[in-house]
Amino acid sequence: MNKDPRPSEVRMSELMTPESANFLGNVFGGTILAMLDKVAYVTASRFAGRTCVTASFDRVDFHSPIYVGELVHMTGRVVYVGRTSVQVEVQVHAENFKEKTYRHTNTCTATLVAIDDQHKPTPVPELEKKTREQMIAFLIGKSRRELVQKHKQELADMTSRIEAMSDEELRKAVEDG
Repeated sequence: MNKDPRPSEVRMSELMTPESANFLGNVFGGTILAMLDKVAYVTASRFAGRTCVTASFDRVDFHSPIYVGELVHMTGRVVYVGRTSVQVEVQVHAENFKEKTYRHTNTCTATLVAIDDQHKPTPVPELEKKTREQMIAFLIGKSRRELVQKHKQELADMTSRIEAMSDEELRKAVEDG
């Protein structure tokens, strides 16, 4: 039995069919979000060697629409790991057979947490960081994690300040827009 040389990367493809269409005739964003979650799950779980659950999506960028009849290719890649978490970057491309085009349509970063049989967080393997590309991805992932944690705290602080405002202060802040 051969060991997969790239256990930190997963590629999946799916044909977009009419039941995935939104009111504009493009592929519904929710369909793409569900596919992103699946790819992130498979990528993280394969890397960790155990079930992983989605903790967050850092952001999902929609660069261009995907159309019914196109083949969607998703590549998930582990870019950073914490003690129990796995950060996965997913790149999405749409292939149009008729027009012979291949374009980048979406990017996202998801964080998943490895769990044990009791559904408790459990440690994950260390991520290989030998190549320049791996080291860059790791440092960007680490920075992203730090920025997300900082943003969460800033948002919580701002929310507390707003909730502590009097009705008069709230009205003035809304009017000042």
